[in-house]
Amino acid sequence: MLPKRKLGTQGLEVSAIGLGCMGMSHAYGVPDDAESIATIHRALELGLTFFDTAEQYGPYTNEQLVGRALKGKRDQAIIATKFGFRNQNGKIVGVDSRPEHIREVVEASLARLQTDHIDLLYQHRVDPAVPIEDVAGTVGDLIRAGKVRFFGLSEAGAQTIRRAHKTHPVSALQSEYSLWERNLEPEIIPLLRQLKIGLVPFSPLGRGFLTGTVPRAEEYPENDYRRNDPRFQGSNYDANVRAAAIVREIAEQKNATPAQIALAWLLAKGEDIVPIPGTKRRSYLEEDIAAASLELSANERKQLDDALAPEAIAGPRYNPQMMAMIDR
Repeated sequence: MLPKRKLGTQGLEVSAIGLGCMGMSHAYGVPDDAESIATIHRALELGLTFFDTAEQYGPYTNEQLVGRALKGKRDQAIIATKFGFRNQNGKIVGVDSRPEHIREVVEASLARLQTDHIDLLYQHRVDPAVPIEDVAGTVGDLIRAGKVRFFGLSEAGAQTIRRAHKTHPVSALQSEYSLWERNLEPEIIPLLRQLKIGLVPFSPLGRGFLTGTVPRAEEYPENDYRRNDPRFQGSNYDANVRAAAIVREIAEQKNATPAQIALAWLLAKGEDIVPIPGTKRRSYLEEDIAAASLELSANERKQLDDALAPEAIAGPRYNPQMMAMIDR
């Protein structure tokens, strides 16, 4: 069974590894609801309690899927979801964290999730038009009303985190962090530790790149996010394959998989870190969970740190439009 970790100091306790549910409905290939629901049920059997979704995933269909999967099992699960994007015909057309919109989204999310409370509610992206104090205050009101239990931020910058936390305690920051995306290390992680805020890394396997089995961008179907990922394209792909070779080498030495090495590296970074690898397959879920019992030596961690230093990774993590939505 998976051990537990605490996020923040407000009482949120979750399994040491969570499950990113986005890819079950959105961005990565063809959905398979039956296998996805079976994966969520298997996660609960193995002690994984932390499930991550958002209204944007689908949009809307992923929350519905998670709600169906957890019906009758709600008391075993910690559900995290998010507000903050503005949609038009299923596409992101901006951000919206106006207090009235937050309240509308929460009511809709509760209905789709078939629950009376959200355990962890994140602002999906910072809205520069709405003071973060108004956002934190609104979520605080929802917490006092019993509709939400804990407050989180996603891809927020240092100043936003400080201001939000001063208005209402932030339990967790969700942000991309992995062996091949280390942008949080200089400023954000030290700040989180100072404020005692937990970190929930998404894409902890580099959108699958660190598994060593992913093809080039052009080999993905049109509806797969990775087709347009700069790090999967052209010479960037070749450079990143070379950088990630160390993950496969250490995996072979330890009779593990590259995914397990990447997750073990993250888990060793601190007890306040809970990665949420995404999958819709039970086999990959079981592989990911096994990473919690894998120990890396100090020398192995240094080899990984050095080989996958930021300067060794080719290409930005997002296209310019998506990068513009990150508060850093």
